[in-house]
Amino acid sequence: MKRFRRHGQESQRDRLKQELFQFSKTVEHGFPHQPSALGFSPSLQLLAIGTRSGAIKLYGAPGVEFMGLHEENAAVTQVHFLPHQVELVTLLDDNSLHMWTLRAHKGLSELLEIGRFTLTGPPGAPPSVTRVTAVLAHSSGELLLLGTEGGHVFVVEVPGFRELEERNISLDQVSSSVPDDYIGRRNLEHVEALQENPVNPNQVVIGYGRGLMVIWDLETQRAVQHIPATQQLESVWWTEDGSHILSSHSDGSYCRWSVGGEDSKDEEEKSDIPYGHFPCKAISKIVQLPTANGPPFLVFSGGMPRASYGDRHCISVIHSKTHVALDFTSRIIDFFVECPSPSAHCDPSALVVLVEEELVVIDLQTEGWPVIQTPYLVPLHSSAITCSHHVSSIPLKLWERVIAAGELQLTHYSKKPWPITGGQNLAPDPPQRDLLLTGHEDGTVRFWDASGVCLYPMYKLSTAGVFHTDTDPNDNMNQGTEGEWPPFRKVGCFDPYSDDPRLGIQKIHLCKYSGYLIVAGTAGQILVLELNDEEAEQTVEAKVVDLLQGQEGFRWKGHTRLDVREEPVLFPPGFQPFALVQCQPPAVVTALTLHSEWKLVAFGTSHGFGLYDYQQKNNVFVKCTLNPSDQLAMEGPLSRVKSIKKSLRQSFRRIRRSRVSNSFPLQEANARLEAELAEMELAPVQRKIEARSSDDSFTGLVRTLYFADTFLSDSSHNTPSLWAGTNGGSVFAYMLRLPPVEHRTDEPITAHPAKEIQLMHRAPVVGIVVLDGHGAPLPEPLEVAHDLSRSPDMQGSHHLLVVSEEQFKVFTLPKVSAKMKLKLTAIDGSRVRRVGVAWFGSSRSEDYGESGLVVLTNQGDVHVVSLPSVKMQVQYPCIRREDVSGIASCVFTKHGQGFYLISPSEFERFSLSTRCLVEPRCLVELPAHSASPTQHRPQPDGATSAHRYTHFTVISHINSKYS
Repeated sequence: MKRFRRHGQESQRDRLKQELFQFSKTVEHGFPHQPSALGFSPSLQLLAIGTRSGAIKLYGAPGVEFMGLHEENAAVTQVHFLPHQVELVTLLDDNSLHMWTLRAHKGLSELLEIGRFTLTGPPGAPPSVTRVTAVLAHSSGELLLLGTEGGHVFVVEVPGFRELEERNISLDQVSSSVPDDYIGRRNLEHVEALQENPVNPNQVVIGYGRGLMVIWDLETQRAVQHIPATQQLESVWWTEDGSHILSSHSDGSYCRWSVGGEDSKDEEEKSDIPYGHFPCKAISKIVQLPTANGPPFLVFSGGMPRASYGDRHCISVIHSKTHVALDFTSRIIDFFVECPSPSAHCDPSALVVLVEEELVVIDLQTEGWPVIQTPYLVPLHSSAITCSHHVSSIPLKLWERVIAAGELQLTHYSKKPWPITGGQNLAPDPPQRDLLLTGHEDGTVRFWDASGVCLYPMYKLSTAGVFHTDTDPNDNMNQGTEGEWPPFRKVGCFDPYSDDPRLGIQKIHLCKYSGYLIVAGTAGQILVLELNDEEAEQTVEAKVVDLLQGQEGFRWKGHTRLDVREEPVLFPPGFQPFALVQCQPPAVVTALTLHSEWKLVAFGTSHGFGLYDYQQKNNVFVKCTLNPSDQLAMEGPLSRVKSIKKSLRQSFRRIRRSRVSNSFPLQEANARLEAELAEMELAPVQRKIEARSSDDSFTGLVRTLYFADTFLSDSSHNTPSLWAGTNGGSVFAYMLRLPPVEHRTDEPITAHPAKEIQLMHRAPVVGIVVLDGHGAPLPEPLEVAHDLSRSPDMQGSHHLLVVSEEQFKVFTLPKVSAKMKLKLTAIDGSRVRRVGVAWFGSSRSEDYGESGLVVLTNQGDVHVVSLPSVKMQVQYPCIRREDVSGIASCVFTKHGQGFYLISPSEFERFSLSTRCLVEPRCLVELPAHSASPTQHRPQPDGATSAHRYTHFTVISHINSKYS
């Protein structure tokens, strides 16, 4: 009988788990890491980005996103949409071509790979014969033209990837028709470019590396015109009326050629070197687009004078008398110009530029050509991310005030709507307003709308203005001087250079009810800020706190503290600092918490912790936790790299105007270094299961701080308290006495040591939670006052849950006697790295839900532990165990979701909850006016969602004439 009951209980528990828990990775926020290719479909209004890791990402209207991943670990080098189709083709650097489609399934579109193809030559043929260098998706939607390194052009039918041998264009065919006096006849080199005649689909221009361009008739299969350029060719562009071809070259010139006649010995009609007289770099791409009334737009990348500006990343835009060289801070990958309706001869609306670190969109219809704010693909890593903080269910009033402060920062942006409008976002409206706050190396905190699929920038707070930093006042990063040639204009927001690494933000805590924000940094600075809708000029006084408490024999060897400005500072509307705590020694702040109801801030470093009353601007108490034998804690995380960072900073300041091309490797190296230092600070040793020695380094480092109104002295009188956990397995509890509300401003707060717990194995304490009489975690400060949580049960006994790296241990309060525990590391050697409390709502019953402890380990697994019984509920693999920075960056939400960095510029979002899920739900259909006869052609077999990686491969045997 007992067996049946237990079996029934287990089945019920399993059903409950299925109702509450489900793991899925839902969406990637941010800018794709290492982009390598750009594509755009005017008919679908979708842009595609390929990356060096083989990912392909599609973006349309805000919320319309798709992602695919090639099985091959190869970079995407080209992306081409088939005209008037829902398919696209990708070329990888392993020379494979892949066909993707957007297939509708249950009312939503899915991005599926439906075919792959590789040109293969006859035995013994050199690889250059079939190495694809140029791809043209023909306007019929049925053909791909593939130009190769060997100079041949292969014609392939799609979507079946069937080679049409009889239509191929061999190098011999072209060479035999080239005029004898053309210099480069003996070696035309590779096919550099393929372009279709906009008014005659039977004609294509084939551009060869040596410079020759041949207009080929696909129907008669013969050359109809030769364009005998002699400079190394970079790109070609056929003007919209079909009358001219523009070619750009490696010497920084571009030429304009007339189209017409059977053959020609015409010289170029016009040759121009825009930035000439001195040797110039290549113009890698050129585009000319007509306007309804007036001269055309000419857009090209590169062409800068080699000696003076050879390291600039520029795209020049020329229209009528306006000429601007857009100067980007990272390497240009590709660009396109978006027109509202290409067939209606509308003026170009936007220039879309993909650079290595961001996507920049320029409004070409507004005077001054301002930048359009991107609703997605925002470079999260404009300055390297150093920490993050998530706040759920933001009250509307606070939300509107943050948005208003953010809009005042966008006056230089265009007012035009986002020009990429493809697809329909079918995701339901977010049930709540969520904020993700990211702290950065340059001392900024950025507020992101994390409610939905798009991580949208709302507001940026800078803390650097409070301090004197190493900024060079002559370092002008903005507009070029009037009359400068070339006419440079800085665009984009990516800026990996930090003037002072001490500004780096390490901890953030926002109270959504009071609007108070606490920000702590690398040099022991803790700023208390409040939201103000008006600008204000004020002085921020620093309260210096000595965490060593005058102990003898310690000498800080790390960085100095930041110098606070003594004069008043004008702060713009938004969060404005009114109090500053400066820890001495100025070590990294490792723990931070805020109680806005009590007006208290608790902070901790590797030397100790303290309590600050920001209403009276007084320090309440300080506790030194430094172990006398811990000399490492006196060096500081920046001491070993300070001198090299300073010299690097000075070097970069000297050449900052030129923005060297290898800025990304440096930024990546800096980010990796910071991640390693942070990991060393927080987990200096991969510890064994057995007990730690008290001589271990960083035992005094404060890992967690927690406020609680609970029972410390006896079971009948609850009192405010502060709890602190250290790297050495110690837990300190302080009883706080707050004066009555009417005397809060003049009577001091007092604190008395109440309890101290030493965990047996001295494992680092990573989390502390107090559970009320019902076993529920205590509500957040002011949560009950705003009727958003029930009052905690103060009748039954409270429990203290201490989470160490190794186990979860429950103690009774006020006696602090051990009640139960759950070991995590006995078998697999896991260590707890992150912990948070979350609410999991049932997917079947709107009224049912339960709290759980969400845990991330150093193995990259996420667990949910039940409360108050402390039993393991579910376990899912989430992050690769080798991804140390990903694990270190993880942050949990209050509703069972999480974020972690999968690259310096991207957050992966995941969910453990069946009810709370944020993921793209979109549909892409061809507009009726762009439908073509090939639109409804049958799809190849195997292109179903259940067979995403079922491909068909066509092996082509190339006629010996191509070898």
